[in-house]
Amino acid sequence: MERLSGLDASFLYTETPTLHMHTLKVGVVDPSTVPGGYSFERVVDELEKRLHLLPPFRRRLVTVPFGLHHPVWIEDPDFDLAWHVRRIGCPPPGNHHDFDQVISDIASTQLDRTRPLWEIWVVEGLGGGMVGFVAKIHHSLADGVAASALLANVMTSDPDEHDPAPPTQRWQPDAVPSRAWLVVGAITSIWRLVLALPSLMRRTIGGIRAVSGRRRESDVHPPAPFTAPRTSFNTSLTRRRSFATTTLPLDEVRAVKSAFGVSINDVVLGLTAEVLRDRLEQQGELPDRPLVAGIPVATGNLDRLSGNAVSNMFTSLRTDIADPVERLHAIHEVTKEAKNLNNLLGADMLVDWNEWAPPKLYALFWRKYSQHGLASRHRPVINCVVSNVAGPRQPLYLAGARLVSLYSVGPILEGIGLNVTVWSYLDQLNVSAIACPEHVPDLAGLVESFNDALAGLSKHAAGHAED
Repeated sequence: MERLSGLDASFLYTETPTLHMHTLKVGVVDPSTVPGGYSFERVVDELEKRLHLLPPFRRRLVTVPFGLHHPVWIEDPDFDLAWHVRRIGCPPPGNHHDFDQVISDIASTQLDRTRPLWEIWVVEGLGGGMVGFVAKIHHSLADGVAASALLANVMTSDPDEHDPAPPTQRWQPDAVPSRAWLVVGAITSIWRLVLALPSLMRRTIGGIRAVSGRRRESDVHPPAPFTAPRTSFNTSLTRRRSFATTTLPLDEVRAVKSAFGVSINDVVLGLTAEVLRDRLEQQGELPDRPLVAGIPVATGNLDRLSGNAVSNMFTSLRTDIADPVERLHAIHEVTKEAKNLNNLLGADMLVDWNEWAPPKLYALFWRKYSQHGLASRHRPVINCVVSNVAGPRQPLYLAGARLVSLYSVGPILEGIGLNVTVWSYLDQLNVSAIACPEHVPDLAGLVESFNDALAGLSKHAAGHAED
């Protein structure tokens, strides 16, 4: 048994009927090289052989009486793999737009909290005989770093390696803990928090002083929370989700990076700024103030297989600048300074304060906030989330089937109705986005315009190299 961290539990407390706190991991595989061919039954069998490599997948939640403290994970004594693995067909012709629509429907429903918090949907009927896998994983179970480690755990770079290493010990389910055990454990954990509070207070005060001093000295000022302008996607969420993807050539992104002396993450932010600026301008709602993006930042152990260790930093997308090259340089400068401030504040500090989140009050606040549409009544914290994850550089295989492409996206939040997540794989930069279809019409068109934005920056980069 293991108690959820405050950060892990916060993803449970913030979930409401319209705020879905699951993430999506999407893979497309080519099963043509699998000995004996593809079948859904074989997928279930191969997954069952690898469950020991996916330790969080057999854990379910047990809540603490009276909401005294965060829930605990137990090894589910009623675990049923067949309930978690679903089969669905993709409408013809099975292109990536058709697949994205299937994923949109999958993303629009929440996970059952009485069971381990994940599902894998096997999507058949994709073009070229490909098979899609959509893993819907609650954020309380794993963040992007942990999800990447789980993926690496079950896949191999050797196409001839079909069977995983056997488990070193037999899996044992847990008995459901008694109410008395849960209450005593909660009180003990709270006492440990109290003892650690003075140290946390000192770190917090020191971090705030360091950030204040840096802001006074620096000429570049990253945006503060609640300074973002309002747009049509910065409003209260609906239950529905739309999901869209595109693929960019990684070499072309690297060429832009090198030409202008910025990072790949800066290029991703620059492309996002370009497509959002164009869309808002077309809709006649481009604000004078620049859009603000939140960037998840991994902290702590990068080899873990579960849980969350992530902070966030805020940067400006400088959509107030028309020239894409000037905008890219401005994004680079403000993001560099945002990293400095995040380091001074201490990335783990905000994570540690989450331990003090009161379960019942936290959950009640978010239910009422969502129910009454309060996100539509104030300036948004930020406009969107933009995440960039460096993925595998070598081809990956699962039981002989080659992984062709890999996508991921996190949740959207009340008032923050757009999430853009980029994962690299081989020579591709795979872009995914999620939003409410009522607030971002034609999300597919928005995401496809990343290709035009990259073409424009590439043209400028080529001209810059000639100069």
